[in-house]
Amino acid sequence: MNIPLAERVRPRNLDEYIGQEHLTGEGSVLRKMIESESIPSFILWGPPGVGKTTLASLIAHSTQRPFYTLSAINSGVKDIREVIDKAKSQQFFGKNKPILFIDEIHRFSKSQQDSLLGAVEKGTITLIGATTENPSFEVISALLSRCQVYILKALNRDDLNKIIQNAITKDEILKIRKFEFRSLDALLAYSGGDARKLLNCLELITNQCADNTTVIVDNQVVKDVLQQNILLYDKSGEMHYDIISAFIKSIRASDPNAALYYMARMIEGGEDPLFICRRMIILAAEDIGLANPNALLLAKTCFDSVHQIGMPEARIIMSEAAIYLACSPKSNSAYLAIDQAIETVRKTGNLPIPLHLRNAPTQLMKEIGYSAGYKYAHDYENNFVNMECLPEAISNQTIYQPGNNQAEQKLRDFLKNNWKDKYGY
Repeated sequence: MNIPLAERVRPRNLDEYIGQEHLTGEGSVLRKMIESESIPSFILWGPPGVGKTTLASLIAHSTQRPFYTLSAINSGVKDIREVIDKAKSQQFFGKNKPILFIDEIHRFSKSQQDSLLGAVEKGTITLIGATTENPSFEVISALLSRCQVYILKALNRDDLNKIIQNAITKDEILKIRKFEFRSLDALLAYSGGDARKLLNCLELITNQCADNTTVIVDNQVVKDVLQQNILLYDKSGEMHYDIISAFIKSIRASDPNAALYYMARMIEGGEDPLFICRRMIILAAEDIGLANPNALLLAKTCFDSVHQIGMPEARIIMSEAAIYLACSPKSNSAYLAIDQAIETVRKTGNLPIPLHLRNAPTQLMKEIGYSAGYKYAHDYENNFVNMECLPEAISNQTIYQPGNNQAEQKLRDFLKNNWKDKYGY
């Protein structure tokens, strides 16, 4: 049988669906929708392999609605219009409103998303979109305003255990085999909360064992099987997060060769170029930061240019940005500083703001001391005045520590000269 295990054990009704209890459990929002057969347009946002496609299919099946699927990777405006035309004809014959499921809707261009607006607004179709990216950034506001967004979570250990037990007891092929699970740590770790990865791995292990023998699953077996079959295991691009992680860590390690290799892997694998560019923007702020502030500007320019130009030419811009980021000096001081500031706020709560820093828009506020004693920095030599700005309870706390690099050494000298009696510089 050539049908993958993940497809063979796909749930057929909501009671068989594992995970996402906040959306599908008793009394939850999606279950109420299904039970009332009142399904609005919505978007499912969550990591790969957590049941977005399955959930959309179950909703269509439970409500007995026509179900159309499109993938943003290989569908265009023409395909969308064809589905809308079919939906209009079915509406004419009095059938239930069709559901259009669009996988990876974040990859649709603005014009493709625009082509959905009329049909969604008029109720010709019920749109269910699926995305692994934040829809606030990737879905146009006009379409987003017409859709509710539901967040799906990575499957936890209990969910993954249930999926394994379901597969070995109900699948026609696996249920005739004997299994011995000595350790599940490696299997669950490789899955990363992704049911499809979990079942693909389990199927690979089973296929390695001769018929009529017990399938033994332990950490070493999992590692050995995956090392031998890594390309098969990843044939659907399921190492999405592993490769982007390797890409980011290579840039952080100042290795442009490795960074370009992993970038090429992602490009060849069909990864969304803008996803790669977004991660470079984050890295520029987190890992290069004040050691080279121009890195953030270049990463943002790269994103804008790739968005305007598109592939394949955009690969050259991405390559330039990756090389520049990898060869830049590194500092995570800004990243550490904001986390330190947030930790301080969480520990100390809403401390009183010093009166001299408060705004005084009314006479009463001025009379009770708001803004009194404030010193305007530009009235002083070198535009600096030694004035208390933190709340009294944490007045001497050093939150930002400059990194050990040439650019931030200048910042350290500035801070040390001005604040030598206050902060630990």
